[in-house]
Amino acid sequence: MEPRAHDRVAIFSDIHANLPALDAVLDDIAAHGITDLYCGGDLVGYGPHPNEVCERIAALEIPTIYGNYDHAIARDLDDCGCAYITPEDRALGQRSVEWTLRHTSRASKDVMRDLPFDMRFTVGGAKVHLVHGSPRKVNEYLFEDKPLSLYERLAAAEDADVLVFGHTHKPWSDVRGGMLFANSGSVGKPKDGDPRACWIELRPAERFVDVVVHRVDYDSETVADEVRAAGLPGEFADKLVLAR
Repeated sequence: MEPRAHDRVAIFSDIHANLPALDAVLDDIAAHGITDLYCGGDLVGYGPHPNEVCERIAALEIPTIYGNYDHAIARDLDDCGCAYITPEDRALGQRSVEWTLRHTSRASKDVMRDLPFDMRFTVGGAKVHLVHGSPRKVNEYLFEDKPLSLYERLAAAEDADVLVFGHTHKPWSDVRGGMLFANSGSVGKPKDGDPRACWIELRPAERFVDVVVHRVDYDSETVADEVRAAGLPGEFADKLVLAR
């Protein structure tokens, strides 16, 4: 089957059970006149609306791949595959996994279980490969400051012009090893100091595509209150507002 062809696309990922942020992004994408959307995964985890987010994505039939969190929760696993710097962070992360396992319905788990690892499509004449972490592992972190040699190896193994990914919650794009790498940031849990929801737009360009980062205001303070009320760690609420 030939990959779908598009003139413009919107890509977003890492919603993390934050329905108001997702709705704000969907409204903003529609306001920009874009009708072709892709989701890069991690629908659940850390936030208070796992079922509502899964229902929204399924109802709108948005082409979506699974993230590491989706893969774990859909299979009732107690390890989300996240990397934590300190034992304290790991303990907090485990509380999120336990809460999400308890509060995610079987219907939502079935939605996530059926998602594919990756997707391919074209924008203009550019071939785009969408993954969550990397083409090698769903939970590999492709940070902007990782060695150039890593990106050169990834580019050499790809049959694509553009690799789009998420997982780090920090948007960036750059040409490395002859391929364009683009991180779509995070809808519901940014970590780059900007608490607004994030999505990216891909537009045709003479070489590769143009990557436009969009930031969208939503009421993160109210969602933070919902995080606390749901019994999730207060640290998650604080990080939501501070985007750390």
